[in-house]
Amino acid sequence: MLNIVIFGAPGSGKGTQSDKLIEHYNLFHISTGDVLRDHIRRGTELGKTAKGYIDQGQLVPDELIIDILAQVLDDNKEQATQGVIFDGFPRTIPQAEALEQLLADRGTQIDAVVGLEVPEEELIKRILLRGQMSGRSDDNEETARKRLETYHNQTSPLKAYYEEKGKYRAINGLGSIDGIFDLIKESLDTL
Repeated sequence: MLNIVIFGAPGSGKGTQSDKLIEHYNLFHISTGDVLRDHIRRGTELGKTAKGYIDQGQLVPDELIIDILAQVLDDNKEQATQGVIFDGFPRTIPQAEALEQLLADRGTQIDAVVGLEVPEEELIKRILLRGQMSGRSDDNEETARKRLETYHNQTSPLKAYYEEKGKYRAINGLGSIDGIFDLIKESLDTL
């Protein structure tokens, strides 16, 4: 079993590399954003609670996200036998600690945190290009810079947290998609 957190700033290539990791290692993918949207769409109790926070412009509390993740893991034990890739979670140290406890309660742990490291100006270029290609209105320079600032303030402290635990795998996020993936595989295959 291989449990991975894919980590990096907006525009670092997390989605692209997640897809390759899922296929190569036969991992079960958990994107907290996708899971939240699904619960809201289906009108579950968890979804209704989450929607209440979102509609008020608030972040969904960590406890609620952990409850949702626990349910996803418990409902998908068969699909997750090879391992899980966590995409978009954790974003803060308290979330990382809660995820550790959630996994420990199920007799497993995070094996590696794949950190895609890309210089800031390259991230901006990628986000703007993605916006032009996909038509995503949130992929403009002002929003991109705000998202990167939020990332640096809230999420980047996780790098030191996971480095201290010996789980962080720094990956140069510049280069071809396949070249970057080869670096990730090299790092993970030593586990």
